[in-house]
Amino acid sequence: MTTIAVIGLGAMGLGIAQVYAAAGFTVLATDAVQDARDSAIERLRTNLLPRVEARKMPLAELEALLSRITIVDRVAAMAAADLAIEAVIEKIDTKRALFTDLEAVVGPDAVLATNTSSLSVAAMAEGLAHPERLLGLHFFNPAPVMKLVELVAHPLTSTDALGHARRLTEAAGKTVIDCPDRPGFIVNRCARPFYGEALALLEEGRSATDIDAAMLAAGYRLGPFALIDLVGADINLAATESLHAAMNGNPRYYIHSALRDQVTSGNLGRKTGKGFIHPETPGPAPADAAAIALRIEAMIANEAGWLLAEGGTTETGIDTALKLGLNFPRGPFEILAAYGRDRLRDELHRLAEIAPAGLADRYRPAPILEFA
Repeated sequence: MTTIAVIGLGAMGLGIAQVYAAAGFTVLATDAVQDARDSAIERLRTNLLPRVEARKMPLAELEALLSRITIVDRVAAMAAADLAIEAVIEKIDTKRALFTDLEAVVGPDAVLATNTSSLSVAAMAEGLAHPERLLGLHFFNPAPVMKLVELVAHPLTSTDALGHARRLTEAAGKTVIDCPDRPGFIVNRCARPFYGEALALLEEGRSATDIDAAMLAAGYRLGPFALIDLVGADINLAATESLHAAMNGNPRYYIHSALRDQVTSGNLGRKTGKGFIHPETPGPAPADAAAIALRIEAMIANEAGWLLAEGGTTETGIDTALKLGLNFPRGPFEILAAYGRDRLRDELHRLAEIAPAGLADRYRPAPILEFA
């Protein structure tokens, strides 16, 4: 019987445990906090009971799922794990120490995985006796619902480890996309221009409602400001700051004052009751909706082009990741195919000409847009 270990029993870790248990795997789970361990099974039961009450899950299936999860009080009790996934605090020293402990416990063929959304997997592997079995398995929240998992290899990750992690995670019903060990991986990186160019338009005087209405008219389920409001402006700012720093201040990840000001105001979105748009909804699309969509989509396609040029992923992988991870109606390379290289390149050149001082390089075309 294949055994999955999950370390960290917050919302993400508990969701990951549910994913593998629902697929029939034996799961060992733990957390450094006793209350989190003691409450884990009941929290999961509470999360799933509405499905039983709605007759979407038989009660017997719920009980069987819960029976496959065993809560243990320490990492040392996870020796049987074939795959161990951490979902603990986003601090690299904490994760490194955890993987050092796991290495001493699990068998020689066990795979170690981090669910990090922002830290370097290669940096996390430093100091391990067997860095070749460490990789990233980045689930999206809520893990039981979101189909995408980014599979992240660092330069020393073995093909055996990658294949084993992929097989087990695909068996749990997920779509696994190969992803380079680069800041933001695929989704969080390629999402930045969706927000960033919308913020640039806002600072130029366009309203958040017009911008969101334009993107809704282009087929997006949520506009960029509604999505910021959903996640939280503070979370969006932290992610942008992290990527800006990791990419050495590249202007493509410029931190707009409109976002900083929103966070300072305390109007963070749904969690505070007011955001860029929330609790309002966008009105009808403006007359120039197509031009707004072209501008934002040109930047999405360009960012994906830069990521592709760095290696470690594919056009199809990037498109799939953006559609599954953000519910985009089309991926960046589908955007490129729809508009054509010349039109997107011309739009980037136009934006560079009108860019504020110091930001023209933000619109420099990726190689895929420059060469036929």
